[in-house]
Amino acid sequence: MDIAMDRTSSRGLDKEGWAIHNHRPDMLPFGSVQQSLPSRPIRVLVAKAGLDGHDRGAKIIARALRDAGMEVLYTGLRKTPESIVQAAMEEDVDCIGLSILSGAHNALVPRIATLLRDRKALDILLVLGGTIPAADIPALKEQGVAAVFGPGTPLDAIVAFLRENVKAKTAAL
Repeated sequence: MDIAMDRTSSRGLDKEGWAIHNHRPDMLPFGSVQQSLPSRPIRVLVAKAGLDGHDRGAKIIARALRDAGMEVLYTGLRKTPESIVQAAMEEDVDCIGLSILSGAHNALVPRIATLLRDRKALDILLVLGGTIPAADIPALKEQGVAAVFGPGTPLDAIVAFLRENVKAKTAAL
C-alpha cells in the first residue's frame, strides 16, 4: 500500500491524516524518478576451471569487484565448463570471470564459449585472467572472450572494463 501526501479529503486517511491510495508502481506520477533509479548491481561469477588449484588471484579479484559494488559469486576450485555455465545461467550473472593459471585455457575457454552460445547466453560477458601467453589471446577473443587480464593488471582497470562492457539487464516489474 502506497501512501500519497494528500490532505484534501477526509475520507481514506491514515491515523496521521494522510490519504491512503493503492497504486501500481508503474502508474505513479513520478515516471522520471522511476526511470532514473539505478539498475541492479553487476553480477559476476568468478570461476576456476579445470585442475588449476591456485585461487589467490581469483579471490583478490572477487574482493575488488565486491568492494566496487558488484555482486560476486565464487565457484571454488576445479569446476567443469558445464558447471560454470550452469551456475552462470542459474544465478543470472552478467559476467563470467575465469581465472586460469594451469595453461589449459585453450581447451577450457572454447568449451565454455560454446556452451554459452548453445544456451543462447551471449549477453553474459566472458573475461579471462591469469598467465595467458600473448600469442594465445587473439584466438581466445575469436572464441568470445571480451578481455584478457594478465598478472599486474590494476584492479581499477578491471572494474572499469566491466562497468563499461556489461550489458544492462533489468528486471520486469
